[in-house]
Amino acid sequence: MVRFRALEPWNDPRGGQIERVLIDNGTIAIEVLSLGGIIRSLWAPDRNDERGNLVLGCDSVEDYLAQDAYLGAIAGRYANRIADGQFNLGNTQHQLDTNQGRNCLHGGREGFHRKQWQLGTLPDGVRLSLRSPDLDMGFPGNCNVQLDYRLVGSNLYVEILASSDKPCPISLTQHSYFNLDASQTTLNHQLQIDAKQYLSLNDSGIPKAICATQNSGLDLSIPTELKSLIGCEELTATSGIDHCFLMSTTESKLQRFGRLSSPLSGRSMTLYTNQPGVQVYGGNSLEGVVGKNQLRLNQYQGICLEPQQIPNAPNQANIAGDAIINPGEIYHHISRYQFANDA
Repeated sequence: MVRFRALEPWNDPRGGQIERVLIDNGTIAIEVLSLGGIIRSLWAPDRNDERGNLVLGCDSVEDYLAQDAYLGAIAGRYANRIADGQFNLGNTQHQLDTNQGRNCLHGGREGFHRKQWQLGTLPDGVRLSLRSPDLDMGFPGNCNVQLDYRLVGSNLYVEILASSDKPCPISLTQHSYFNLDASQTTLNHQLQIDAKQYLSLNDSGIPKAICATQNSGLDLSIPTELKSLIGCEELTATSGIDHCFLMSTTESKLQRFGRLSSPLSGRSMTLYTNQPGVQVYGGNSLEGVVGKNQLRLNQYQGICLEPQQIPNAPNQANIAGDAIINPGEIYHHISRYQFANDA
């Protein structure tokens, strides 16, 4: 049985209020905000069956609006980077908001992570909805988004549907930073990845080529301590892992991506997704971001596993499609996060 509890709303300095709701099925629980579709907290049991929070978050709207780490939020209208903030559709060049050097990152400065979503309940979770108007951050078309967070046993399901009345690239991801043992670093965590290919990057984070993980610093086919990745040649430019791994197929069914685990707490999280890629980001730029209790976060204190379309796909369709959603088509993202305490 899933229980719901409305928490005291937060005042939004931009106007209105941010709704907060706690959803608990007795095994895992999440706190969701109407701001950015944010998962502020996620509780799951450790090896002693003691529940603890596994994601990084903030204590106020002001703190969320002041940081650019996308803590717990939905990134969109296009997750990851679009080179030079530009792409062409037919004979039309579209200029997007550029917020990371010359690139458009996670939909621009006022992307979905800063929007006020409409929040409602489902029998086993919550449904959030958003309407992004034509030319929002430069993206063409009126875009309607439906986001479901559902709790089923020890699983969190994230399902996103989106449509646009003009052709537009769409890629949405859940951008929670996981820390499975509440320590000051995730470098003691272990990560295992099924994917056999990743994207090499240029100096601004744009994909250059598809590379095999085998015999590289990003071969994570067996559980690998994240600390051992620091200093790998492939990670030097990004000061840690910040790479997109390619799934073996691009079918719509859920596929296993990999498993994050903490030997300290015994917790593990296995990710399944229908998306063609998963960006793994090790919190390389978290240093100084204000988190809960006004404590500043450390570099590598959380790690993101971000199922998504391929970075810069509208400009590099040769890698894995162009990610364009045409009128009448539906963008569909579904991911399952399975939590256990047997690590």
